[in-house]
Amino acid sequence: MNILSIQSHVAYGYVGNRAATFPLQRLGFDVWAVNTVQFSNHTGYGAWKGEAFSPAHIRAVIDGIAERGVLGQCDALLTGYLGDPAMGEAVIETAARVRAANPKAIWTCDPVMGDVGRGFFVRPGIPELFRDRIAPLADIITPNQFELEHLAGGKVDTLKHAIDAARKVIARGTRHVLITSLQRIDAAPDKIEMLAVSADDAHLVATPLLDFKVTPNGSGDAVAALFLAHYLRGRDIAKALAEAAAGIFALMAATAHAGQRELALIAAQDEFVNPTRHFAVTKIGSEARA
Repeated sequence: MNILSIQSHVAYGYVGNRAATFPLQRLGFDVWAVNTVQFSNHTGYGAWKGEAFSPAHIRAVIDGIAERGVLGQCDALLTGYLGDPAMGEAVIETAARVRAANPKAIWTCDPVMGDVGRGFFVRPGIPELFRDRIAPLADIITPNQFELEHLAGGKVDTLKHAIDAARKVIARGTRHVLITSLQRIDAAPDKIEMLAVSADDAHLVATPLLDFKVTPNGSGDAVAALFLAHYLRGRDIAKALAEAAAGIFALMAATAHAGQRELALIAAQDEFVNPTRHFAVTKIGSEARA
């Protein structure tokens, strides 16, 4: 299968396409990586070198791919961080082109906007673009807890709040919402959860909460890629959630063990294919949603 991934690129470290491409390749997918920036390192360090590419540059690269006559062979589009609203328009146009060539193609969008404790860290206009234009068009969106609150317009601190917020987003057009990092007041404080919500069901998985001196960047990019990969294999949300949780926990555990700031992507590579530890996925009944 082929995945067109439009994301950022760094020479040092693992975020954006650098965090997504290798796990997808280890799982057997061909990745057509289109880089929206080329930076020395991710911006979380506070200083970096390099340049952001223009929307015209991205359109030109997509034109070149289309000229090869292969857009119809694209099984999925994966998108993440947007440098500015104009780049979002280029992404929307690309999604339309891919779907015109292959109506079965799946668009997974990681609506990167901010995080709990940090607030928004993107340019003005980006949060509104994700909420009003991109999220309704994507098949799968993978917000963190903070981003889901923005997309749904309300506080998310319980399981019911999380499911209701996801369903509010689904009502506008997207099919599946994967909340990639959920910490709620009605759950164990030593766990972190992922919650996958569709129109008719919801599935929850919890993994141990790991301690980091500095939380690594790029985990959201990696988990979006893992979830998409496993979803493409069987269109089974519960199984995709289980496999993504196993893979991302192994990656984060390897990173914590190494005591480093960047994701231990190479050290954990075998875990993407054959995770050594799995976690139970619970289907949420209507009584838990009441």
